[in-house]
Amino acid sequence: MLKVISIQVADSIDIKSFKAFFTAEIYRSDADELFYRIGQEKYLYVFKYGILCFLGYSKEEITTFVQSISPFCKNLFDQWLSDEFDIETRTGRIKLGYNKIEIAEPDIEVLRLIMLNVSQSVALDHYNEQTNKLLTETNYYTQMLERRGKINLRRTNLKKYIGRTLNLKNRIAENLYIFDSPDITWEDEKLNLLDQDLKTTFDLQARFRTIAEGLQIVKENLELFKDMLQYRNTVVLETIVIILILVEVINLFIEKIFSHL
Repeated sequence: MLKVISIQVADSIDIKSFKAFFTAEIYRSDADELFYRIGQEKYLYVFKYGILCFLGYSKEEITTFVQSISPFCKNLFDQWLSDEFDIETRTGRIKLGYNKIEIAEPDIEVLRLIMLNVSQSVALDHYNEQTNKLLTETNYYTQMLERRGKINLRRTNLKKYIGRTLNLKNRIAENLYIFDSPDITWEDEKLNLLDQDLKTTFDLQARFRTIAEGLQIVKENLELFKDMLQYRNTVVLETIVIILILVEVINLFIEKIFSHL
């Protein structure tokens, strides 16, 4: 029985620098991911979006490796999101179950495809968690608007809120490729079927849509808050202008009075 363990350790990993540092046998690499063959039925997958995936590693080995890669990580997390998936080999067939798959042979491309999908699932967990935080904050302000008819949101805080939303949307947009099927599945029908089955098992497409819908809700509320803030600032400016005009009129009136004395 083989075990896949995938963990989100940081916002991102410097793939180029880590590749130059880590000298194990590399099976596949590009600007976004590195796949290593460490030993017999022992593999490592490193993704630029902050995820590490291990096959055949003990938990002690994983902890040690995370310590070694931490200098190449941006915003290393104190707590990791993780998922585990068991692989039973030499069963004579491919069969998916809950947190488990049976495969005929431990073919390296089959193993890589399984590790990729487990990692995609963890990435979606991370993005879903971040989206839920934004939705919770949005709900706080919309409930305030319902109760009071206004929101106490300063321009600086609104800008920070917009920044957090845009950063999350940008990170997801940058990593949209992770939810695509790898090139090799276009050439191999069996791998393509396995990839589709894995995506269905992890419910990747539906979870991605849920995140996209959540971000759209946040975006719509942000636009409302921004319009309200701009209206409030416009009213303040108009009030100031009116006060200044009144002061000027009063000054002119006083000057005329004193000029006739």
